[in-house]
Order: sequence, then C-alpha cells, then structure tokens
Amino acid sequence: MSVFPYAVAGWIFLVGVYGLATSRDLVHAVGCLSVAQSATYVLLLAVGYRRGGTAPVFSDTPTTATVVDPVVQALALTDVVVGATVTALLLALVVQTAKRHGTTDPDELHELKG
Repeated sequence: MSVFPYAVAGWIFLVGVYGLATSRDLVHAVGCLSVAQSATYVLLLAVGYRRGGTAPVFSDTPTTATVVDPVVQALALTDVVVGATVTALLLALVVQTAKRHGTTDPDELHELKG
C-alpha cells in the first residue's frame, strides 16, 4: 500500500485550510472550505482502493474475486452530496450577508463584531 494518496489528501486539506486562514472574502472562504473538504474524497478513494479489484457485483463474477469495498463507495457518494449541500448553504448565506451589509469582506462587517 502506497502512502502517496494519503499525502495528496493531506496536501489538499492543508491548501484549503491555508486559503481559509488567509481569505479576505467570504466567497473565497467558502471555496477554500470546499477544497479542504474535497480532501476527504481522495482519502476515501485511498481507503477503498484494492489493486486488481472489480466492481462489487457478484452476478457475473466468482465470489472469490477481489472487489472494492462498496461501503467506501457509498460514503464517497454521500460525502459529495453533503459537500455540495453545505457549499450551497454557505453561498446562500454569503449572498444574504452581501445584500444586508453591502460587502463580503469579513473585516467590514462591523455590526457582527462583539
């Protein structure tokens, strides 16, 4: 098993977190959060990968064949759907913030400071 996919997932996550930490715009922050969340796709692909594995459909393959894990495939699909939903929700909140306050710069949102 190679550590390369895990290193790529970690690198993608760190790039997203760095962009999130240095962001000066709410839309950019939502995009960076989506990049950081996409590291989980690579991580799930790395966990579920089996060399020489086939699809987990046993109607035409023998039961002793090497197959990939279908649970990881379901988790990856769920991850994509949840990620898209969270991104859409956060972008809707950014649009409402821009309508109400006239800016998407977090430093200019004086009414939100405590």
